Amino acid sequence: MCNFFSFCSVGDGKLLYFDWTIREKILKKELTYEADSHTSIADYFGYKGEKEDKLNKYEYNPLTKIFNIDCLGIKDDSKEIQKAIKKLDWKKIIPALIIKQIVNPLKIKRKMKATKKEIELFKAWISIEDSIRGSVGRVVKGSIWDSVGGSVGRGVGGSIWDSVGRVVGDPIRGSVGDSVWGSVGGSVWDSVSDFVSDFVMAYISSFFNIKFKYDFSSVVKLWEAGLVASFDGEKWRLHAGEKAETIFELEA
Repeated sequence: MCNFFSFCSVGDGKLLYFDWTIREKILKKELTYEADSHTSIADYFGYKGEKEDKLNKYEYNPLTKIFNIDCLGIKDDSKEIQKAIKKLDWKKIIPALIIKQIVNPLKIKRKMKATKKEIELFKAWISIEDSIRGSVGRVVKGSIWDSVGGSVGRGVGGSIWDSVGRVVGDPIRGSVGDSVWGSVGGSVWDSVSDFVSDFVMAYISSFFNIKFKYDFSSVVKLWEAGLVASFDGEKWRLHAGEKAETIFELEA
């Protein structure tokens, strides 16, 4: 399967893609296609077999704004296509998807002290973690799969895991690791990393307008306030700033 959002053109600057009407039929197995497969898109619009080779194939990530030319089989209309992308109504493609800027919380300038409200939000997150420790990713992904289907979920969700989890999440884990290494040492770093990953996954939930089993709004608010949470088995920490400095601690 190709990445979300995949589409084709015949060199005329117009996009051939699967909107939600088609994606929902795929979800219900009324159509035997893959939601973001160039071959499936080509077949659906009548470009079967060798005719598919005469198509331009593109990918665009609406979160990162990264546009890729996968293959040019006919006149290069990439400039026109990029203009057309800006006019797309994403609600007609994935209604549950929220298109917003990906924020790196450690890049947000803020006071290096947690407010009472932030501590309350922190405690709310701790309560959720205590309930579903190690299963945050499964809960988030499961809810997304139930809402938009496995095929669509893998395509859309996979793009978001990559855009948020790798591009933002990996640097965050590294910064937190550098910050707490002297306190926790290598023996528990994997555990700390797992909890930071849970925090990242909970933030990913905010890119979908669906009802999750747990309320992850506390994480979203902490994240957008420039805070990241970690746990080493003994202490819960709130981190802020580019060096992920610890600005608040709670004993387990």
